[in-house]
Amino acid sequence: MIKAITQKGVLTVGYVGLGIRGNATVGSILQEVHDGDTITVRALGNLSVRFLGVDAPEISLTLPNEIVFTSIGNEKWEKFLENPFASNLPPFTPPLTKDLAFHLQSKLKNRTAINHFYHAQKAEDTLEEELKKDLHALHQSEKEFTLFLAFAHEVMDRYGRLLCFINRNQVSKEDPEPRPLTYNERLLRLGKVMPYFIWPNINPFRKQKNIVDAVPQPGTANTIVNKEGTLGRAREWVQHARQRQIGIYDETNPLQIEPFEVRFLARRRPPDRWVIDLSKNDNILIQPQRYYRVSHSEDRLFIPPEYVPLFLEAGWQHG
Repeated sequence: MIKAITQKGVLTVGYVGLGIRGNATVGSILQEVHDGDTITVRALGNLSVRFLGVDAPEISLTLPNEIVFTSIGNEKWEKFLENPFASNLPPFTPPLTKDLAFHLQSKLKNRTAINHFYHAQKAEDTLEEELKKDLHALHQSEKEFTLFLAFAHEVMDRYGRLLCFINRNQVSKEDPEPRPLTYNERLLRLGKVMPYFIWPNINPFRKQKNIVDAVPQPGTANTIVNKEGTLGRAREWVQHARQRQIGIYDETNPLQIEPFEVRFLARRRPPDRWVIDLSKNDNILIQPQRYYRVSHSEDRLFIPPEYVPLFLEAGWQHG
């Protein structure tokens, strides 16, 4: 089955057919054309959903100079992560700073790929378990089971994946039992994934009517965190998981390298999102390659580069 929306070179493309009518048959052109610029369609293929607010260890990824996905547990990955700065590898574009390279080298220990793959499997297993629990709770089969998606300002990423918070589709808040947390939140609370807060796709920013209103005022980041329940709880869950040494924070086998670090090392493209430190009330936008200076991942609010001018106009300063 092809993907209904996917990436083709630098473009995101999709495949659809004429829409479905009430009797589950494909409608006619006359039925599905609404007006001169609107038509009802159905997806031809599967849709991928990328969970907002979290970042799970990678199961598989493309290695440099390769186009096929390779399991992170493969010995090729072990060899690559032993020295991702080797001279025979493609250069980073733009170049990686010496400070960031040194930071990453300090995290790359023995069996880094195996460590990452172990935690990736744990995260995948946990998500599967949560889905099975929901099928049981709703007394539904896999064929009957449906999901509810809650979107933010950005509905889709460059790879054609829908960006959302996702949960079981339970119409009643209390029946057959109280509606549980989203899968995004459940995995974060269990310490199976890392927080990955990207503005403007998390509360309270996703609640704003437009992108300009979603820009926080300088000197308010920590105040916003303390007032906003959803983001505050998410940060507390991460802190508690770290204190309890569960999941990726397991004292005997903690996750060595963050998922997004694996991705940019493999893609040979340094991080390009700026960072706000949620633990402070300052006015500083931290440079993308200095993200690690905010040591706790739950304190990082990533700002995509295309939105930085909005922050500068609001009074934030490059740091």
